[in-house]
Amino acid sequence: MRVERLSVFDIFKIGVGPSSSHTLGPWRAAQDVVRLLHDQGLAGRVRHLRVDLFGSLAKTGRGHGTDIALQAGLLGTDPETCDMALVRHDLDTLAATGTLLLTPAAPPVRFVPREDIVFHRDRVLPRHPNALTVVATLDDGTAVETTYYSVGGGFIEREGVDDAAAANNNAAVPCPMDTAQELLRWCDQRAWPIWRVVQENERTWRTDADTATRLQQCWAVMQDSIYRGCQADGELPGGLHVVRRAGASARRLLGSQSAVNRAGWVDAIQAGGHEFGYVLDWVSTWALAVNEENASFGRVVTAPTNGAAGVVPAVLTYLTTFCSASPTAPADTGDDGTRDPIASDPVARFLLTASQLGCLFKTGATISAAMGGCQAEIGVSSAMAAAALAEALGGTPRQALMAAEIAMEHHLGLTCDPVAGLVQIPCIERNTMGAVKAITAAQLALHGDPTRARVSLDAVIRTMRQTALDMSSKYKETAEGGLA
Repeated sequence: MRVERLSVFDIFKIGVGPSSSHTLGPWRAAQDVVRLLHDQGLAGRVRHLRVDLFGSLAKTGRGHGTDIALQAGLLGTDPETCDMALVRHDLDTLAATGTLLLTPAAPPVRFVPREDIVFHRDRVLPRHPNALTVVATLDDGTAVETTYYSVGGGFIEREGVDDAAAANNNAAVPCPMDTAQELLRWCDQRAWPIWRVVQENERTWRTDADTATRLQQCWAVMQDSIYRGCQADGELPGGLHVVRRAGASARRLLGSQSAVNRAGWVDAIQAGGHEFGYVLDWVSTWALAVNEENASFGRVVTAPTNGAAGVVPAVLTYLTTFCSASPTAPADTGDDGTRDPIASDPVARFLLTASQLGCLFKTGATISAAMGGCQAEIGVSSAMAAAALAEALGGTPRQALMAAEIAMEHHLGLTCDPVAGLVQIPCIERNTMGAVKAITAAQLALHGDPTRARVSLDAVIRTMRQTALDMSSKYKETAEGGLA
């Protein structure tokens, strides 16, 4: 079955933690229902709002901040740009007044979060385990219901609409592909690396310059989350009293240079050398930093989800800090001979390659832990990072896909069983494991022969999908089994 055409920015989304499916998705759903009410001319007639949460959203929603995200979205704030301190202030005001405004000229809408966000822990809607229904009561007593499904990675689907989040759904891209085999066909046909095929498709939606700019924005947020996480101490919110570790780890690794400012931070890290244990510790520290920020409602980039947001940044930082990627790759320059902003940027090339692997898994299986367990989050992020790293270090498209296959192969069956429904234990440490596996998988692929591989990436994606179908719901982000 063919699905929507996905862009790199469907996989990499800037937002607020701790969960893309339980925080970012509901936040976007709340924004969408407000927009929908305005478009239908009903916003000024709404007198009361209620939100019903079902399935995994109900069972672990409080730990994931679903209630906070819904309120923020209804208040009109955006997760990509908002100041969370101001959001908290607005939520306090909402709690005190029990009203919000959908339009300045209309009467206030009654919405008391502690009463009007209802967690139906014993009900699951048939289409997807992450579901919510917004009920808007109008001035004549009519109830208007809109149901959304948060399907992973910040994607939402509105009942009756194929995909409320993917405007790219029917785009006629020049290199359509739903499988790894189809991707390889385009690479072979055009003699292009993976990133170049993706670049060609991205031109459907925007210029190379715009794509390069937005990729740099994502990279900047990734770097910010690493740096902030490496400066922070204390406990994570949520009541588990989990102590943040990235800050202490960074100070230990930097030693006497621990007080270095941000401008000299990378130089200070590189000055420590390339000894195996030192590099390994930094990769783990970077992954911890991102996901400790994520658990603290910090701003991160889905990659492809919030719970797995640390893997790609950690591996990309490993590449830019400790490896020698070619600064410029062969690419078309266009008829006017202008510089290609993506071909000249190893970070952009890495992110384009990684995003395509995420697209293949979303198309062929799932990137939702509520559907597939943690293999759908950490496993996919590790495969994305492995392929991108292998290609960045000179690997062929087949070696890159081999790296992705190896990385996912060793995450198959990984359950999602968050303790207390929080994206903390075992989620944060799993990002370190995913990053290290990605690097190992890339190295194995670079020194391997893809023609001798007995398992293809497409076979692994099919297996992951079947494993997800066979997995008990206890191990799919419900916090009802395993470690939880």
